[in-house]
Amino acid sequence: MRKNSNKNKRINGEVMKVISEAIRYSKDPRISPMTSVMDVEVAPDLKTCKVWVTVMGDDEDRLRTAEGLKSAAGYIRSTLAKELNMRYTPELRFIMDDSIEYAINMSKMIDEVAAKDNAARAARFEDIEESEDSEEFESEDEE
Repeated sequence: MRKNSNKNKRINGEVMKVISEAIRYSKDPRISPMTSVMDVEVAPDLKTCKVWVTVMGDDEDRLRTAEGLKSAAGYIRSTLAKELNMRYTPELRFIMDDSIEYAINMSKMIDEVAAKDNAARAARFEDIEESEDSEEFESEDEE
């Protein structure tokens, strides 16, 4: 099976659904409730699986969630075996993904720059209006 085949894409999608549900219903208190599975990549031989996970919160929440996921990997894998009829149940490897936080920070920076740009435009526009008003007064004085 090729890496980007339709079959592999379907398997990735189903594995992602099952893992997301298993994480949601996991009883490990270290796993943050703000944990999301971003992507799953099952190897073509179905023996290994990379799971990209993101956690909204601080670094301490991420570390605790990583530890919790590592210890809950057996439970999640057994849930995967029960839910999906696959030849092999893949070995799970969790990878912390910070792309959402990066996107949020970039969005905040863009908003700040846009606000500064708008303020500078407004200030320039006021300067132009003031200079036009002073020119009108000068032309009235000349008459």
